[in-house]
Amino acid sequence: MTSVRIVEVGPRDGLQNEAQHIPTAIKISLIDQLSKTGLKTIEATSFVSAKWVPQLSDAEAVLQGINKNPEVHYPVLVPNQQGMLSALGSGVTDVAVFTAASNTFSQKNTHSSIEESFQRIEKIMPLAKEHQIPVRAYLSCVIGCPYEGKTPLKNVLRYASRLIEMGCYEVSMGDTIGVGTPGEIKTLLKALEQELPLSKIAVHFHDTYGQALANIYVSLEAGIRVIDSSVAGLGGCPYAPGSSGNVATEEVIYMLNGLNMHTGIDLEAVIKVSHFISEFLKRPPRSKVALAKMPMLLPF
Repeated sequence: MTSVRIVEVGPRDGLQNEAQHIPTAIKISLIDQLSKTGLKTIEATSFVSAKWVPQLSDAEAVLQGINKNPEVHYPVLVPNQQGMLSALGSGVTDVAVFTAASNTFSQKNTHSSIEESFQRIEKIMPLAKEHQIPVRAYLSCVIGCPYEGKTPLKNVLRYASRLIEMGCYEVSMGDTIGVGTPGEIKTLLKALEQELPLSKIAVHFHDTYGQALANIYVSLEAGIRVIDSSVAGLGGCPYAPGSSGNVATEEVIYMLNGLNMHTGIDLEAVIKVSHFISEFLKRPPRSKVALAKMPMLLPF
């Protein structure tokens, strides 16, 4: 049976875009519940500036408060050397870095050019190596950008290769505004395969145009075995106008179960977590799978 690893990004990528304040206790409960579902990777938080992402200003408290499952990895996002130092001080064992394939998006997202973002990553990598911490990378806007339009394929290939050469063990290819279609994803992955082993590539799809599951399916056919997703379809991007939520974890697992692909994740348990966070946010989950089993009395 083919195995697929799910990287749950809801507690970080999902919650960072929420307008209402999410109490630290709710974040901790969300992660603790996810830790009991069979997920092996849960992105817990990000050590970014509270000025730019106030929702994640409690990163240290979240990490200290969760009941860490020894079988689960809890990576955190770090934007620069200072963020890495803060993460190290909190005892993290996995980190992620990020850049974009669109210069305008990079400026809007991090107030720096793509080249400047790579310079920041270059300062993180020696610290990671010194402390034997694996580094994952996110590459945003691999299909399209809300400011520049269609992303040139050659840029995606160049930046993905550079991240691997710098020492990142995996690059997550982000369709940040969800404009990609299965044909475009097949073209991208075929080109990537000429440059890098697909074992070093993950996919991260937003479902803005309802294409995420179809894009995941063609990715699986191409040989991708790592998928990012977010419980209840939480997410979006504050610097990508029009971007809707990430593909829902429960919908991905439902599809993988139907394909007889192994994840080790309990779908019913994930659906319960989807209901929990949706009830707190006072809105239905962005997931037909979760909605199909939604208790009728939830106050939406």
